[in-house]
Amino acid sequence: MTYATVNPATGETVEEFPTATDAEVRDVIERSHRAHLSWRRTPLEERAGAVHRLAGLYRERKRELAALITEEMGKPVRQAVGEVLLVADIYDFYAEHAARFMAGERLEPSTGGDAVVVLEPVGTVLGIMPWNYPYYQVARLAAPNLMLGNTVVLKHAPSVPRSARVQEQLFREAGFPEDVYRNVFASDEQIAEIVIPAPTVRGVSLTGSERAGSAVAAVAGRHLKKVVLELGGSDPFVVLDAEDLDAVVERAVQGRLGNAGQACTAAKRFIVLEEAYEPFLEAFTAAMGAVEPGDPREKRTVLGPLSSVAARDGVMAQVEDAAAKGATVHTGGRRLDRPGAWMEATVLSGVTPRMRAWDEEIFGPVAVVHRVADADEAVELANGSPFGLGGSVHGADVEAARRVAERIESGMVFVNEHTGTAPDLPFGGTKRSGVGRELGRSGIEEFANKKLIHTPKRG
Repeated sequence: MTYATVNPATGETVEEFPTATDAEVRDVIERSHRAHLSWRRTPLEERAGAVHRLAGLYRERKRELAALITEEMGKPVRQAVGEVLLVADIYDFYAEHAARFMAGERLEPSTGGDAVVVLEPVGTVLGIMPWNYPYYQVARLAAPNLMLGNTVVLKHAPSVPRSARVQEQLFREAGFPEDVYRNVFASDEQIAEIVIPAPTVRGVSLTGSERAGSAVAAVAGRHLKKVVLELGGSDPFVVLDAEDLDAVVERAVQGRLGNAGQACTAAKRFIVLEEAYEPFLEAFTAAMGAVEPGDPREKRTVLGPLSSVAARDGVMAQVEDAAAKGATVHTGGRRLDRPGAWMEATVLSGVTPRMRAWDEEIFGPVAVVHRVADADEAVELANGSPFGLGGSVHGADVEAARRVAERIESGMVFVNEHTGTAPDLPFGGTKRSGVGRELGRSGIEEFANKKLIHTPKRG
């Protein structure tokens, strides 16, 4: 496995890093365990102080950190700054609220006496993270678990090693003990054969593909390790009417093109009722066609390159398959003739089950628009996907939109806004989109021992 930064806007290899040796990987695991034995006894207010300092460092260095991931995976710099600031909010959120989450739940046992359930750390937690949100994905795992008293070993995606390395440095500068958070440039084999089987590694959190999630869950299951999996998504964006069309189209473009469409929770399937279909398709096609791919270092850029040439070519193969089998390409559908991983924003309609674009996740700036007769057909189509991560419903009648949202099989559904995230909102999916939750109170409970303490009734 090669850890290397390759600028997707130019194709230039910027820096390469060696993969860790087996001995180095084992040393990281042992050091993380020893750090846990001390960290779990560190007073909660001291842990919170370190986490708050970390949040401050992200804010102070937002432009430097944003520029790094713009170079490393192509995120437009304005979006990159937004990611950094969201990360700071996540760390501050857990530093401020962990004590409340960990206070213990008082029960009223039928047997009498006193009973309380307390949250305790379990040990080292392994994080396996993707390239598309290099800071945010880490924060979702690290913030709650470090406040809880767990330690974190982080294997980042091989294409973002510089942002992986800088985050470990930030933890040091914030005053965390050296081995409380460790980055390791490990291979997949080392993760499967050394890290997950280690007795002191008590849980695994992975954000990535279905294939990666299935492989990691299989290894973790053999070793009886808890997993949290945030996998793919093919989020429906349901449009119930043509009211306030300009706002709906604006949300649709933002929901599809953020991070060049490379988000598990990006709006991917636009399911539009008959009465709104033609005006929506016309306006949406015009808006998508007006977005010019541009230099991700420029603040005005909305759509940058994809993360790699291979990723771009994979998305183009899905578009070309659909077009060859009869789908209509309303705008886009072409690679750009320049070095790097560039393609146009694309809108497809007429996609059928015999096309890859019907039920595969499209991880790029490609929107599939479907026409349906009514809300029942919209729900049926939305739920026909093997995924169930996020989704959204848009309509002038908010209560009607909410009723449709309640029928969608998904971990998260948003009404009159595209799928989003916030530190206090639980994040996760159902079906093939994974198991477990991150953020909010749920994020601190996944890798916690929920210990019952019962005292019998006196006399």
